[in-house]
Amino acid sequence: MHTIRLNLPQEAYDIAIAPGGISKLGELMSHLHLGKQVLLVSNSVVFQHYGEQAIASLENAGFDVSNYNLPDGEQYKTLASVEKLYNTALENRLERSSTMVALGGGVIGDMTGFAAATWLRGINFVQVPTTLLAMVDAAIGGKTGVNHPQGKNLIGAFHQPKLVLIDPQVLQTLPEREFRAGMAEVIKYGVIWDAELFEQMEKCDRLDQFRYLSENLLQEILVRSCQAKADVVSKDEKEAGLRAVLNYGHTIGHAVESLTGYRVVNHGEAVAIGMVAAGQLAVNLGLWEQESQNRQLALIQKAGLPTKLPDGIDLDAIVDTLQTDKKVKAGKVRFVLPTLIGVVKVTDQVSSAQIYQVLQQ
Repeated sequence: MHTIRLNLPQEAYDIAIAPGGISKLGELMSHLHLGKQVLLVSNSVVFQHYGEQAIASLENAGFDVSNYNLPDGEQYKTLASVEKLYNTALENRLERSSTMVALGGGVIGDMTGFAAATWLRGINFVQVPTTLLAMVDAAIGGKTGVNHPQGKNLIGAFHQPKLVLIDPQVLQTLPEREFRAGMAEVIKYGVIWDAELFEQMEKCDRLDQFRYLSENLLQEILVRSCQAKADVVSKDEKEAGLRAVLNYGHTIGHAVESLTGYRVVNHGEAVAIGMVAAGQLAVNLGLWEQESQNRQLALIQKAGLPTKLPDGIDLDAIVDTLQTDKKVKAGKVRFVLPTLIGVVKVTDQVSSAQIYQVLQQ
């Protein structure tokens, strides 16, 4: 088991990367001095694979477990779904010492975390991510929330988990498209923070399927990505400054997701498109070299991810949607733009005309 400690001013918690870790969930939670009641939240697909194993582990450690499965998909990341968790929490008499455990991808983690943040003004929360995207990004750092019809993650709260347990073995059952989506966030860390990780991935022949990654490379990807996220979050928990770099590719990416109703591209695919756009914007503004943009493009393509906007999407609508982004400050859209592989800057000095030009390209 490899453990990364995420230290915050108010609390600290472990990100544990452990093959076969779901069978150790109860044991690891028993060291955290939590109450006995646990609500395990998942979806039917993930629960079918790992739900009984997680419940058995929790019960063997002395926890009293109830469970609820939410529907699968970004379009269900709504307040209506969270209300179902509140109803289940009420039925099972969850108390302030109780814990909600998220067993699933980013959607399950975000909703369970938001429910835990707001039930009884905040109860314990544990993340057990089952997608690559959630393992390296969504499950770490305490961002929770749901979507509003007008934009992604507009309703939410910062609520840190007590533990993040990553079991790499669950990636064997992850659909290939979801694995590729997670690789978008890994590439992001290479561009914004870790040039060595970027170079390691460049040496790999294929990144588009789990089976092409050696056990060592997968471990390296998980450890380095989680460490990058932990480093950034420990310095800036609530996105006052540095943490904004984690939004690389997300500004235009979120707009694309929202405008296609979360049904055409998944989150990772949207981020990939957003990274291509941000890279080209940086080239146009003279911030980074075309050669670096070409390297980023090649890595995104190696991961089997899209590099062009979906057909039929309205460019004016993208520019308009950017104004409702959470990261808008004083009416200006903030972009994370690369200057070198491993280095980025945040700027609001980007005009609508410059954004439109990149979208056309």
